[in-house]
Amino acid sequence: MTNIHGILFVLLAMVCFTLEDMFIKALSGGLEVGQILFLIGLGGSSIFLLISRFQKHNLFMTQAWTPLFIMRAATEALSAISYGTALSLVEISTVAAVFQATPLVITMGAALFLGEQVGWRRWTAIMVGFIGVIMIIRPGVSGFQPSSLLVLLAVLGVAARDLMTRKLNIEVPTAVISFQAFATVVPSGLLLMWWKGAGWVTPVATDWSMIAGAVMFGVCGYYAIVIAMRIGDAAVVTPFRYTRLLFSILVGAIVFAERPDLWTLAGSTLVIGSGLYTFLRERRIQRATARLAA
Repeated sequence: MTNIHGILFVLLAMVCFTLEDMFIKALSGGLEVGQILFLIGLGGSSIFLLISRFQKHNLFMTQAWTPLFIMRAATEALSAISYGTALSLVEISTVAAVFQATPLVITMGAALFLGEQVGWRRWTAIMVGFIGVIMIIRPGVSGFQPSSLLVLLAVLGVAARDLMTRKLNIEVPTAVISFQAFATVVPSGLLLMWWKGAGWVTPVATDWSMIAGAVMFGVCGYYAIVIAMRIGDAAVVTPFRYTRLLFSILVGAIVFAERPDLWTLAGSTLVIGSGLYTFLRERRIQRATARLAA
């Protein structure tokens, strides 16, 4: 039953993240991305500030402000700027499709920087996944959107963040780490506004409603995925992360009248297929290692 509940929480998280993306994309039609990020970061960090206070956690505990934690927070800022800007310029389904390459980049990063063993089968799967990404982006051909490369920058940022998360001090509570993540988006949004020379636009009532929705779904999605990973077997629940692409395609079609072409769908299939193979291969290796150690 815990695995079933874990799967349900993963699905809930993917729905929440998709709705957060929807609100950001809708807001970008009238507000600058930097301003949107600033407001979402302010809202999210305020919520986790209250949660930390309620749980009696010290936000400024020494363990939470080591160079590794600060570097992780910086990757959050980089990812937020890249991903948010891409959402404002590229179809939401395309952004979600490219973003599915994140597990492949994490596997590659673990091999290159953490010394984890990755055999030729998983390296092949990683290469196939990147071919899928190229099919989605299609550089050098008509229809190529340079802005879609920003999603790759976001993927690199998220992969670096997740790799660093493996090395974090486990004594630091999740709420404190979450506060850091949202808090870094606040100055990042202001920096993006300054860099683009954008002025402040006073949000109307509809804008405030969508900002509140983005904050609420972003926070709920984050908590749902944390719960899923804690109560369910990672080998069972992790593959359901790929449902985010399905939800994004549905939202893109219903809300933004998007129609992904065959190249995008074919590339997405390669990315997801290679990601699932990489994950299952790693699971098989872990089982074999466990049997040998028994």
